[in-house]
Amino acid sequence: MSIQDQFSLATKIKRYDENSVIYNLFIFNKSGICFYGRNFSDHFDVEKNLVSPFLTALMSFSEEMIGKRFETIEMGDIKFVIFQKNSLFYCVLCDSMENITLLNDIISKINKKVATYIRKNKIKIDAEIVYDSKLNKTIEEIIKDTLSNEFDIQREEKIIEYLKDIAFMDELDGIILLTDRGKVIHSTFYRNDLKNFLKEVEFRVKIHNNSILRLFYTFKNEKFIFSEYVLDLYFVIIVFKSNVKFGLAEHYLTKIVNSIKRILLD
Repeated sequence: MSIQDQFSLATKIKRYDENSVIYNLFIFNKSGICFYGRNFSDHFDVEKNLVSPFLTALMSFSEEMIGKRFETIEMGDIKFVIFQKNSLFYCVLCDSMENITLLNDIISKINKKVATYIRKNKIKIDAEIVYDSKLNKTIEEIIKDTLSNEFDIQREEKIIEYLKDIAFMDELDGIILLTDRGKVIHSTFYRNDLKNFLKEVEFRVKIHNNSILRLFYTFKNEKFIFSEYVLDLYFVIIVFKSNVKFGLAEHYLTKIVNSIKRILLD
């Protein structure tokens, strides 16, 4: 291996996003009996036997009132997100900025392991509470691996510097750079503005067979919101001011995306 190849490899690292915060995981049945609960941080000491019956009652109430179960409860900077996988319910207590698509990916992987574990060990999910270090380790590895991705630190720094430089353009109202999995790694918006922005435009990152998606939004104040995947590595969102013509906004998006591509391929 040449010195150049060694240097190239050294710039690529595995990122585990420390800003990605999953505080707790609860697994319970349709009756609200929680047979597995896990704290992943010291921020919230949540009693699983109180959470699962409460959420089950709320889901039943919402289904009777509006014909469907709720999936998310937001409380300031945190939220409960509930996923149903066959007869099991998974509840994640996490940071309010966490991407639902990514969380669903994590839970789908965990569910496969848990379903196998239940069958293999003949677990009675309505009568047993599971404490198993091996299962704990398996779940931890799934979360860490799913939230990790390889990236080139030097190229990413160049991309962020480039986006900082162009952020002062008169036509731009804001820029958001995300990984291909929907994790925000750079934004000109403050946290609350970013949260509201992503929520109001109902933004969800989805990848189907690595297809490239270019999305166009019109915000309620008539701002143009253009977004596009870049080489299946990043997802960039550009918010243009309301006085910018649609064609000019599209031109700037193309220019910005091409600039990011050049940095990545340099």
